[in-house]
Amino acid sequence: MSDAAVSEAALPTRFGAFIAPYHGIDGNPALQLRRDLDLVEHLDALGFEEAWIGEHHSAGYETIASPEVFIAAAAERTGRIRLGTGVNSLPYHHPLVLADRIVQLDLQSRGRVMFGSGPGQLASDAFMMGIDPMRQRSMMAEALAAIVPLLRGETVTMRTDWFTLDQARLHLGPYTRAGIETVCASTVSPSGSVQAGTHGMGLLSLAAADPSGFAALATNWDVYAKTCAEHGHVADRERWRLVVPMHLAETTEAAREQAEYGVHHLVDYIQGLSGMTMPWGATPHEAVAQWTGEGFPTFGVAMIGTPAQAIERITAMTERSGGFGTLLLLDLPIARPADKRRSYELFAEYVVPHFTGANRPRQASMAWANDNSERFIGALRQAVVAAMTPPAAS
Repeated sequence: MSDAAVSEAALPTRFGAFIAPYHGIDGNPALQLRRDLDLVEHLDALGFEEAWIGEHHSAGYETIASPEVFIAAAAERTGRIRLGTGVNSLPYHHPLVLADRIVQLDLQSRGRVMFGSGPGQLASDAFMMGIDPMRQRSMMAEALAAIVPLLRGETVTMRTDWFTLDQARLHLGPYTRAGIETVCASTVSPSGSVQAGTHGMGLLSLAAADPSGFAALATNWDVYAKTCAEHGHVADRERWRLVVPMHLAETTEAAREQAEYGVHHLVDYIQGLSGMTMPWGATPHEAVAQWTGEGFPTFGVAMIGTPAQAIERITAMTERSGGFGTLLLLDLPIARPADKRRSYELFAEYVVPHFTGANRPRQASMAWANDNSERFIGALRQAVVAAMTPPAAS
């Protein structure tokens, strides 16, 4: 598939990472968290625009309980990259307290914070807090109805069966007049698209790599656009983010071999959560083959290969979705830390310029020089001959 089938304006021009984070439970959690901070610093140096940090409270694999605490540390180690909560599980927080924390982070980072919201992914988290998983989406909707106006500086009075706001207002404002960017997570169902459209938030498609999620991209965008229009908002594809797992190396064989290092951590995690033994292969080699073919639940179909293959995959996602603004690489512990860092380097070096057009002036200049090489060389030769020819005697 070539870019000719896709409008240039529809191609993504911003790139980042979605860091849950995922970590094997046999490693040192303190070192794993330090490596996550190192990774965000590395992404900042490579020119990635965004890093999103998750929130989880159980199962031992996704180890950050407070994205705000992590972002505060990451903001001190970086200077450019924007940092988002990816995502705050809204049923677990009083809206006023969460909004207060987000604004404080925005000020500490000097306007680099983004607020991402969702209902909460792990049923085990909700179970420990006595929250009915069937109510999580309605609780998210109620929380957003309070948090979004609070972040805009409005006063909110609201009563539900799980929180009360009585003339609530934030005592701090955002760092810039533009305010804090807000997004809502979406998977396969349209519920996230409805909430994002209702409040004029950006859309974060977490399941873009899953076959069912990939198939639903266009439908979810249509729901989002329709809901935006109904509530007086503009649906802007530049504010749409898609998440996909990728690991790159110089060759496909090297990428797959590197991915075999930690792929069974994912298999064990998924099997533990589902309570079922899945046919994902008895060996890491077979598991990688499955993951790049039919995919894994939660993680979808991975792109494990070369920068050229990554470009093909992103172009296909653009064609399917109709266009989006930002691609987020799902960060996974499938390769050794050095290989993972190299994967991000390859993406920044070869994939990003393809979509941003950073090398087009260089390519045009080289093409022009090549097309006129005979004329230039001829002139050069004449100049050399002239320099070597002694002047005529007067």
